[in-house]
Amino acid sequence: MGRMSALTRTEAQLRAQLIDVHHYVVSLDLTTGDETFDSSTAIRFTARAAGDTFVELKPDELLTATLDGNPLDPATLDGNRLPLTGLTPGTHELSIAARMRYSRTGEGLHRFTDPADGEAYVYSQMFMDDVQRVFPAFDQPDLKAVFEFTVAAPAHWTVLANGIATRSGDREEDGAGLWQSAPTPVISTYLAAVAAGPWHSVTTTHAGLPFGIHCRKSLAPHLDADADEILSVTTACYDRYHEKFTEPYPFDSYDQAFVPEFNAGAMENPGLVTFRDEFVFRSAVTDTERQRRAMVIAHEMAHMWFGDLVTLAWFDDIWLNESFAEYMGYQTLTEATRFTGTWTEFGMERKPWGYAADQRPSTHPVAPGPDDVPDTASALLNFDGISYAKGASALRQLVAWLGEKDFLAGINTHFARHKFANASLADFVDSLAANTDRDVHTWAETWLRTTGPDTLTPRVQEGPGGWTLTVDRHGSRPHRIQAGTYTRATDGTLERTALLDLDVPTDEVLSAAGPRPDLLVLNDGDLTYAKIRLDETSLETALRGLSRIPDPLTRAVVWGSLRDMVRDGELDPFDYLHTLDAHIPEESDLAVVQGVLGFARTQIADRYVAPADRDTALGLITSATRDLLRRTEDGTDPGLRLAAVRTYIDSAAQPDTIAAWLADGTVTGGPELDPELRWRILARLSVLGAVDGAAIDAALADDPSATGQQGAARCHASLPAPEAKAAAWQRLFHDDTLSNYLFTATAHGFWQPEQADLVREYAPRYYPEATALATRRGPAIGEAAGRWAFPAHAVDPANLEAGHTCLEDPAIIPMLRRVLVDQLDDLARALRVRGA
Repeated sequence: MGRMSALTRTEAQLRAQLIDVHHYVVSLDLTTGDETFDSSTAIRFTARAAGDTFVELKPDELLTATLDGNPLDPATLDGNRLPLTGLTPGTHELSIAARMRYSRTGEGLHRFTDPADGEAYVYSQMFMDDVQRVFPAFDQPDLKAVFEFTVAAPAHWTVLANGIATRSGDREEDGAGLWQSAPTPVISTYLAAVAAGPWHSVTTTHAGLPFGIHCRKSLAPHLDADADEILSVTTACYDRYHEKFTEPYPFDSYDQAFVPEFNAGAMENPGLVTFRDEFVFRSAVTDTERQRRAMVIAHEMAHMWFGDLVTLAWFDDIWLNESFAEYMGYQTLTEATRFTGTWTEFGMERKPWGYAADQRPSTHPVAPGPDDVPDTASALLNFDGISYAKGASALRQLVAWLGEKDFLAGINTHFARHKFANASLADFVDSLAANTDRDVHTWAETWLRTTGPDTLTPRVQEGPGGWTLTVDRHGSRPHRIQAGTYTRATDGTLERTALLDLDVPTDEVLSAAGPRPDLLVLNDGDLTYAKIRLDETSLETALRGLSRIPDPLTRAVVWGSLRDMVRDGELDPFDYLHTLDAHIPEESDLAVVQGVLGFARTQIADRYVAPADRDTALGLITSATRDLLRRTEDGTDPGLRLAAVRTYIDSAAQPDTIAAWLADGTVTGGPELDPELRWRILARLSVLGAVDGAAIDAALADDPSATGQQGAARCHASLPAPEAKAAAWQRLFHDDTLSNYLFTATAHGFWQPEQADLVREYAPRYYPEATALATRRGPAIGEAAGRWAFPAHAVDPANLEAGHTCLEDPAIIPMLRRVLVDQLDDLARALRVRGA
């Protein structure tokens, strides 16, 4: 078998000109063992003219192939392409039988055995070219077709698919269940889906459709505890989308399966959305985490229209899927559920992801040009903070500029024109233009075809009897924003005195009578995508009074400004930490607390301050969390308390307090330790050398779940002993049986700033061994190796130089190369911050 080939855009265009695909019948036998499954597929398609083409598949063994009843030679399979030569105009039927290999990396048909009870589960992740790991396909998004699945599965399993799946009988020879799914409307190959196992299910009916939520049996009590919340969010979003959209939900059911070892947050398979099963909470979580789960539910449901009903024609328009689902998810959750503070969480957690991605060498426009996405390998690299967070921010700005009525009218025109078909950026902009007099084509060019964030800086001038405001823009985009002015009251509260509407750029100078405000916040309300700076007086006010700003979204904008200033070398990291110590103990918004503590702990303490200053940085963080713990002792805010407990554990420089919590089974004053907190404490104690391997093994015996296995893997890798590091390295880079989740858990444990001397010899080894690993195991493990196994703690020129030398190696697969480019840019930024 030859090298696997990425599909090019040109090849896809030529194939779409030649053929039209109608129908897939996919038969899967999941009873043939733990390593492989049998896959038989019949594809009906039409050739518009005489010609040659190919179908893609990645089999363990290609058994038979026939075209219109005529056998094809399996030996002609070249990599992942089976040639189909001499096609004549008219209808054809291609039949292929193959033995396929289960995945352990979350690609294709992933198989997982639950250590809690020994039960096995399989689910598909067909995105990009991974459908070829499950069945043969003309694998490109604009060759939509009807899909049906027939599945043979162990007798006690349930099968789920895009269409309603029913058990049609039992196989006579072994009693295996035989399942048949209803045919779908036409959908793209990457959206076909199947999941099978002894699922625990909760079902209901809403708006005449069956709705279901599913998880593995060992998580049943936890799913049941949250079933009402999950289903109420689901149905509320469904109803709200039907108020917004004129096209009804286009599929026959709505199942949500929470599946193990899932690489993404979720996948928008029509009628069968798959989620990572960490969203079935087995331990206490904050309300922000519940909101995050609800947002993902809303995001994936938005995809039923943005991506499934109307699908991108090629992967340069990923944003037409992801930016819209991201924006609609946050906005609809705010409108339809109890989670009304979603945009604060977006500003604290998602926008920084976009800003960071947009300032790296790998940045790209929200809507890159077709030539910038020449093949599927390059397309896979653009599922990042730009396609999600920046794109959603751009759409929020579009709504602020265009008005929601015209925006929704444009969306509904888009659906009507392109339902059950494919569309591009040009199609979408034309749909908007049909519903407004504004120049949306120029807006799209300015916002969607350019890179990098603008920076907006206020210039406040005081004069006799008043003050003036102008806004400097570093960048090229127009912005419709609001500027909030605040005056300090006698009790220290910062009271908003005005909310000014501004269009930037403008020649207008805004003037006002009276003294200048104590604080002026550009982009108050966070309606645009731009880095925001504070004038000197406002910066001083913010550092002294940030927690006294009344609106959490405004506080998020100000904290974001401080974060950007730290990253850009304009604010000393310790000024940020002192501001944290002063104001986080008084903060009431969970998203703000978690965002600020997370940035301080993972970026400032671990990367932006010199090693000699790290203990001081951790001390300021633990000081703030101790104050939060004291404030929440009365039990009135368990979410804030949990956030404080987690960060205190992660930041502990000495083991005594957290070891006592572990021994007592409770944090002093609560909460009692649940599995997540126990493993978190054990992980930190492992780093500090306060536990040994026997204690970790004993904890695993008490919690033999999948989460327990991951916790134990992380703890063993965290131990400050040469033999522990050698064993972890072997598992990471030379044990190719390690699943995606166990790989990530081990990687999380390996590099620790406290152990820099111990792991120093491994940093230069990382680059060639990660390159070889990614070549062997593919993009999912390659991305994990780049993202989680990278020596990020080693903020030094030698690591940076070794990384850039590695990038010269032509053998690096595209996914690993992209992640390393990003990691090395972050490393260079950390060096600049330290030197500022």
